[in-house]
Amino acid sequence: MPQKMLRAVGAIAASIALLLAAGCASTATPQAQPGQLRVVVAFYPFQYIAERVGGTDAVVTNLTQPGAEPHDLELTPRQVASLSDADLVIYQQGFQPAVDKAIEQAKPRRTVDVAQVVSLRTTAQEEAHGAESEPGHDHDHGTGGDELDPHAWLDPTNLVTVSQAVSRALADAKPERAATFEQHAKAAEADLTALDQEFQRGLAECARRDFITSHAAFGYLAERYRLTQIGIRGLSAEAEPSPARIAEVQQIAREHGITTIFYETLVSPAVANAVAGDLHLKTDVLDPLEGLTDRSRGDNYIEVMRSNLNSLKEANGCR
Repeated sequence: MPQKMLRAVGAIAASIALLLAAGCASTATPQAQPGQLRVVVAFYPFQYIAERVGGTDAVVTNLTQPGAEPHDLELTPRQVASLSDADLVIYQQGFQPAVDKAIEQAKPRRTVDVAQVVSLRTTAQEEAHGAESEPGHDHDHGTGGDELDPHAWLDPTNLVTVSQAVSRALADAKPERAATFEQHAKAAEADLTALDQEFQRGLAECARRDFITSHAAFGYLAERYRLTQIGIRGLSAEAEPSPARIAEVQQIAREHGITTIFYETLVSPAVANAVAGDLHLKTDVLDPLEGLTDRSRGDNYIEVMRSNLNSLKEANGCR
């Protein structure tokens, strides 16, 4: 092969190698700089809090990739090893079995288990809340059983509590920056409190206080803002509702003047469409914020929650 052609082939190969390297770098785990704390979080809401509280003193890695369903997470050996190396791991026991198992195996030096930080509701409480909201209404709201509902982050006041716990854990890891972490936590608390007040005002006067969603992820939000959630599915987004359940939810929609059936960004809208179709109702997104995607209506927790508020206001005729 002529020397000139060899050089050309070599240049092309080098260019391809650089492109591949760049692609790998874009998905690589962020590297902590000297003095930075390594924080690993299980899924998005805890990433938001860790980044707010840690600021430039922490580099945050999310075990759940954008667009992935966190319930179904499977960890690579490298991700499991990252738990051992982390200065802090933030997770919620019982929500992601793979993470629970990895933490037991890796034994990280510090953890914040959100299940121990906030008070988790049960589906029995969800049923009781629905009954209190609507005397005489005896419909099953679709949750069933007596399971723990993990979706505590959908009440912004719960994330205030989480931010305080994260601040304390980071201060334990880096005591000389404790005041900074506390300051960051208070700033996050101010934003979350303002968001809570927006929800309180926005949902105070509505034509309807019931909403139908593809799975019962919004119990904390409903309880906080005096709404009644009707889940087509229960807590599991993967469970397929029976034809009888579809018919029951359609009857509830007729009785309550429901205008909109909500579905989620990470779950197929097929079930919501099945309920809405025969009744000629609208469908819209209500985001449980288990992860951000390019379809998310906002770039962070606050923005997406505001989009949820706007969707609920429109669907329920709030003023």
